[in-house]
Amino acid sequence: MATDAATVPGPAARPGGVLRADRLHAGRLGALSLLLGDAVQAVTVPGRLPRLLDCGGGSGAFAVPLASAGAEVTVLDISADALATLRRRAAEAGVADRVHPLQGDAEATAELVEPAAFDLVLAHGLLDAVDDPAATVRGLAAAVRPGGLVSILVANPAAAVVARALAGDPAGALRELRSLDTARRVDPRAVEQLCAAAGLHVEARHGIGVFSELVPGATLDAPGAREALAELDAEAASRPPFADLAGRVHLRARRPAG
Repeated sequence: MATDAATVPGPAARPGGVLRADRLHAGRLGALSLLLGDAVQAVTVPGRLPRLLDCGGGSGAFAVPLASAGAEVTVLDISADALATLRRRAAEAGVADRVHPLQGDAEATAELVEPAAFDLVLAHGLLDAVDDPAATVRGLAAAVRPGGLVSILVANPAAAVVARALAGDPAGALRELRSLDTARRVDPRAVEQLCAAAGLHVEARHGIGVFSELVPGATLDAPGAREALAELDAEAASRPPFADLAGRVHLRARRPAG
């Protein structure tokens, strides 16, 4: 279910080493890749590879680069076709021994994986698709070890209102705005509340692609424009109110160690 590709990092980390943030290079979701690198580094235990669970991880857009960088990654996904692609990609990257496909419904995570077995659990684009987000978040919380982290990427419905207005479609923006009151959506604030109810503490929030989805593509042909946009996105990612305009929001939540 992950919808964005992470770029393949450099050489794999040594067994027992620390997965560094700079091993996940910039790409379409470069900011998210760096946030993941920071998260893995924060939970790595000396002497063993970090253990990750990617719920709804599909064909391994994040799992394969993370395994290449030195992590053990279990990918839980309901799609047999996606997991077949995952196996092929992992083999091509030389990390088949560190990528473990598991077929099943991510909403049943608590029943499918060993409790408290993972240092980091990923749920990128997952909560936008499940029928029971509250039960899913509880499953994520149960899968991560005490002191471990959960990485959540969720769509921001409010961003669609701004995007339509800036694109010159005020009527469409009005429809999007009104739909916020009626549509069944999981927004970043609701996810924070679900995390709290599941015993997770949200310790960081970043907007992903704050301006990149708003800037017209034609303007990026100017020399240095793409680099400037990437830097603008990076600096705005944690600054309110700019981060609140991002099309997607990344939440880093920790399961208390005590």
